[in-house]
Amino acid sequence: MPPLPPETTGAALAASPVDPVALTAALVRCPSVTPAEGGALVLLESLLMAAGFECHRADRGGIANLFARWGRRGANRSFGFNGHTDVVPVGDASAWTCDPFGAEIRDGWLYGRGATDMKSGVAAFVAAAVDFVRDTPPDGAVILTLTGDEEDVAEDGTRALLDWMAENSEAMTHCLVGEPTCPARMGEMMKIGRRGSLTARFVATGVQGHSAYPHRAKNPLSALVRLMDRLDRHELDRGTDHFDPTTLAITTIDAGNPATNVIPATARATVNIRFSDAHSGASIRQWLQDEAATVAAETGVGIAVSVKISGESFLTPPGDFSALIARAVEAETGVTPEASTSGGTSDARFVKDHCPVVEFGLVGQTMHQVDERVEVAQIGQLKAIYGRILRDYFA
Repeated sequence: MPPLPPETTGAALAASPVDPVALTAALVRCPSVTPAEGGALVLLESLLMAAGFECHRADRGGIANLFARWGRRGANRSFGFNGHTDVVPVGDASAWTCDPFGAEIRDGWLYGRGATDMKSGVAAFVAAAVDFVRDTPPDGAVILTLTGDEEDVAEDGTRALLDWMAENSEAMTHCLVGEPTCPARMGEMMKIGRRGSLTARFVATGVQGHSAYPHRAKNPLSALVRLMDRLDRHELDRGTDHFDPTTLAITTIDAGNPATNVIPATARATVNIRFSDAHSGASIRQWLQDEAATVAAETGVGIAVSVKISGESFLTPPGDFSALIARAVEAETGVTPEASTSGGTSDARFVKDHCPVVEFGLVGQTMHQVDERVEVAQIGQLKAIYGRILRDYFA
């Protein structure tokens, strides 16, 4: 396939039908590494306005966000898409075989940071939405919520968009998040929920001393190792009807101690927990605090615990909405998607407080990797799936 022309204007990309591959390439060429907007949302706003969408920026905290609606505010039915244009850093650019922001097409693959996660998904649903409202104007509204803050702390991204919508009487009746959801084959998985996520940090404070006289010290590392072992060996649950078992991963234990003959005064450890609907963030926090208190009492070492809850577990129960998406995926791919809650977090954890939400997108095997890439044919296939979902939803 020859290289794509480097179109940079929304008007050029809005031609009918919208080419999702050209749009993906244009977005990849925008260096929108969190929190930089990089031109991606400016490009999309231009395209959507040219297609008759009413657009508003909902920027907050230095983060760029875009709300776009076709149709009247307050429509009885309003289908929403949610996605992000920010990407993770390139890493070692010399390890790439191409320009990370060049959108090179090679052997049927489009390369670049964000090609998979998730500029191709955004391009596919924007292209599907523009063509849909142009060719078959629905009795209802189509809403797109696009953020530049998903890959980082996500405080001022989709949250800001939803806050802006509430303040301006805007609402989606259902929403599809276009994150990559398929492990290896197009169409094999959609997400109807996500596990909760939290990070816990422990600071153990003992008494410094000489390693030859450990009885004169209180070793915070010994206490932390004991605590980490208790946490690591504990079975929190064996999974529930729609969720895999809760997992706990120890991600660091550190004392910052360059000396081999000194017992340090303090040490730190961190764990990350992905939890099922058998728990809440509050119940896990309490368990961690209780375990730390037990070890502190046994060792005489003080252990402080701080917990950041990134999101609670949630589920959109299987029903008409998920069935509609599954039918569209099967019609376009021949594959019936599994309804899953696996994987990490996404902005669906915020959308679920606004309306029912399901996630479906491309195969995500190369996201965040060196030479991130997307199969060109899958971009068009994803646009076709999203277009069918819109037609079926408003039928």
